[in-house]
Amino acid sequence: MSSWGPKVQGPSPPSASSRMASECRDFTAHTGYEVLQQRLLDGRKMCKDVEELLRQRAQAEERYGKELVQIARKAGGQTEINSLRASFDSLKQQMEDVGSSHIQLALALRDELRSLEDFRERQKEQRKKYEAVMDRVQKSKLSLYKKAMESKKAYEQKCRDSDDAELAFERISANGQQKQVEKSQNKAKQCKDSAIEAERVYRQHIQQLEKVRAEWEQEHRTTCEAFQLQEFDRLTILRNAMWVHCNQLSMQCVKDDEFYEEVRVTLEGCSIEADIESFIQAKSTGTEPPAPLLYQNYYDREVTLSSSSPAAHPSCGVIKRFSGLLHGSPKTLLLAASAAPTDAPPPSPSRNEGVYAAIAVQEAPGPPMLPAQGYRALYDYRAQNSDELDISAGDILEVILEGEDGWWTVEQNGQRGFVPGSYLEKL
Repeated sequence: MSSWGPKVQGPSPPSASSRMASECRDFTAHTGYEVLQQRLLDGRKMCKDVEELLRQRAQAEERYGKELVQIARKAGGQTEINSLRASFDSLKQQMEDVGSSHIQLALALRDELRSLEDFRERQKEQRKKYEAVMDRVQKSKLSLYKKAMESKKAYEQKCRDSDDAELAFERISANGQQKQVEKSQNKAKQCKDSAIEAERVYRQHIQQLEKVRAEWEQEHRTTCEAFQLQEFDRLTILRNAMWVHCNQLSMQCVKDDEFYEEVRVTLEGCSIEADIESFIQAKSTGTEPPAPLLYQNYYDREVTLSSSSPAAHPSCGVIKRFSGLLHGSPKTLLLAASAAPTDAPPPSPSRNEGVYAAIAVQEAPGPPMLPAQGYRALYDYRAQNSDELDISAGDILEVILEGEDGWWTVEQNGQRGFVPGSYLEKL
């Protein structure tokens, strides 16, 4: 840069002899000083630009960290089990830790930001002190320079007047009257005295101006050296700040990788076969599928029952009948008792109201066969279907099978059939 002296290089600050070259040949001009002043103002703006970068980066890191923490805490995964569940929980935990570390990075960036702001304000206060001194000596120099120029102008005019008066005196003294000669002589003497006084004032202003100029030059040198030191400090601080910023980001990347490495370790221990086997052991419902449901025609079943021998063993098939008349049902007995006289037989269950469901003996075996037991019929009953048996009050019957639906299989005189169980009493 043309407005600088020796370039600032290396880690050591510049010496007093390596001040910024900012002098100008024009006595009244302050161009060199103004160039340095503008450089410091530009440096101050650069500090603000770096601060703004750190501020926005800190805000971005904080937002990113908070979003990661929120994502990790809202993530589900409760439906998973075993090793994959553990890996997912580890991922959530490490993601939350990554988010927290980015929030810490944002705090560190804000600390660095505050340091830069404090440094910039300190430089501003120091610069203003030197600027105030420079403004004072510059104003004093300009004021005395103006006075010196005015006194110089008056001195030169007085000298010209004295020369003119001296020439007039010499011309008049050669061939003039005595009175005119005396008058011209007095005027020449007055002009000469005025010129001498103007010279004294002019010389005095020049001496004062030189004194102020020397003071201004010294302050100018001191200010330039201070400004160069400030610029050296500013460049050093900004360079270090950007270096530290890059180091912080690199360390954050390393931390993130360490956190995610923990997740990768848990994923390496995740066993797909073990998870499946564990689920099977915990939730197993059986080793065989259910038997297929076969179609059974209602009328074919009726024909089969009617054509079969009444003496056929009940283990060949069990027809469960669901009706309102269940053996031993207090509700049914109570309704029957309230609806009929005490000496009248209870109403027989309607065979048409039953719900039929054929169940294979192998899938759900029926009630166990009982040894033949003697029962007495309490009421008369007339068969309503071909697989039922007519009974009369007082008949002695042998109960072969007590059906859960209230219909019992009985035998009388070598014939078997269904009768209502509530119509019988044990001997």
